[in-house]
Amino acid sequence: MVISKNSYYHWLKNKDSIVVETTKSHLKKRIQFLFEDSKEIYGSHRIQKKLEREGLKYSRSYIGLLMKEMGLKSVLKRKFVVTTDSNHVFPIAKNVLNRDFNSLQIGKKWVSDITYIRVNDNWSYLTTIIDLADRKVVSWTLSEDMTSQNTIIKAWYLARNKRQIKDDFIFHSDRGVQYASSKITTLFSFNNKITQSMSRKGNCWDNAVAESFFKTIKHEWLYRFKFNSNELPRSQCH
Repeated sequence: MVISKNSYYHWLKNKDSIVVETTKSHLKKRIQFLFEDSKEIYGSHRIQKKLEREGLKYSRSYIGLLMKEMGLKSVLKRKFVVTTDSNHVFPIAKNVLNRDFNSLQIGKKWVSDITYIRVNDNWSYLTTIIDLADRKVVSWTLSEDMTSQNTIIKAWYLARNKRQIKDDFIFHSDRGVQYASSKITTLFSFNNKITQSMSRKGNCWDNAVAESFFKTIKHEWLYRFKFNSNELPRSQCH
């Protein structure tokens, strides 16, 4: 096959742009796959990090530009809502943790929080306790009321059945009434290993790990689906 000079010079002049377009097309396919695989959750930051692990190194702004061209937009768009009831008469513990969310030992620092989940036309309340050493949810409870007994106390006993705590143990939470109540402070007072710590008023960053965990499950699941029951499927009960 004979190629004309004009065709050859046209290819020579435009070969770089052809390579760029081919690379861009491949990149868009990977972005589309990762976006759909995340159930439309991932934005440009998380897509960029995923691509980087695959050896495709591009700036976040470029990935964001391509996603805009493709009409891909994360479904995660809800504002933080304050749900802590700190208007009570119980004493408030000092912020001993002081945003030091690093821990080298399991059972040394735990953080806890409570959030709301809508089930049909009612509210259920999710309480979690997270170990800062491995970021594992050591225990969680789902209750139909916000009493200390059915939220943090129940979660505490479940956590203690799973893990031991070390000397100079810190238990951090917000200053909500469940954590400040005499029931939980009396319970903690029987163990001299435990130091209770609480966030400053209205400062969600003081309990950022627990807040971040709730933000993730809310945006990725709770805000996107309607729940008719607070009972887990049998396959998830073990």
